[in-house]
Amino acid sequence: MESEELFRLGQILFERLAPAEIKAGYDFPTKERWDAFVIKFQRALEGDSLEELASCAAEGRPAVTALRMVPGYGDLADWLEQRIDAMEGAQLVTGQKPPAPAPRPKSPTRPGTNVTPPKSGVQAQPVPHYDVWLARVRDRPLPKRADALMPRLRAAFIAEGVPPELAWVAEAESSLNPSARSPVGAKGLFQFMPETAKDMGLRTSLPDERTDPEKSARAAARYLRTLHGRFGNWALALAAYNAGQGRVARTLSTRNATTFTAIADALPAETRMYVPKVCALITARTGVTPNRIPAPRK
Repeated sequence: MESEELFRLGQILFERLAPAEIKAGYDFPTKERWDAFVIKFQRALEGDSLEELASCAAEGRPAVTALRMVPGYGDLADWLEQRIDAMEGAQLVTGQKPPAPAPRPKSPTRPGTNVTPPKSGVQAQPVPHYDVWLARVRDRPLPKRADALMPRLRAAFIAEGVPPELAWVAEAESSLNPSARSPVGAKGLFQFMPETAKDMGLRTSLPDERTDPEKSARAAARYLRTLHGRFGNWALALAAYNAGQGRVARTLSTRNATTFTAIADALPAETRMYVPKVCALITARTGVTPNRIPAPRK
């Protein structure tokens, strides 16, 4: 469904179905205001300025709230929720938002406190902003679908020879909603665009296999395995998953670099938040720190 059609449908449903108390306290945005936000939002995600990305958070959070008010828009809201999270993370990184007080560790061995030298992990250098993201997500409640979905996603990754910890990419992509969709055509737990989905063996016509948990998870695992094979570590593989293989490869070549840390500031702002966020989520959910994620099984 195109963005303009989504807007019109949302406006109609809001007028017909939103409770009176919601209508009294909230005006559905005009088409001009919505379009301006979408343009600013997309430019910030694709641009290289963390400050610009952070500046979208104040408008983005109400947009998520508005989408959740309208029946049928939860799938889009779950996609947007994770992008607003990136914006709020950018606020912390750029000092536009003070960090919340650090929680007191429950035990000396709380995940993330013991970092051992890597055998074949993300990379030996720390991922930029990983500590900021770990503080942000370490006590975040599990998504409501986690108990039902994660055993299936982990099993799919294991079947493809990819560390099951990386199945938590689905939380960062879709809030663990198999039907999550973006305005630009990505869909499913792992937010595959149609072309990439087809390359990974998924059907995108009805029934759309991007919304199938096991099939999409196996495709995501295969894609991550391919990216690891090309770039040699998980941080760069995650960067390529988000920004595209071509963008990462060109940046590595331009800088004569081999690590995410060396090129992070030349990648899109969303990617600079995405990689440490995924690494931090893996630590928070599994106790595995980034430098301990093994390479794919041969």
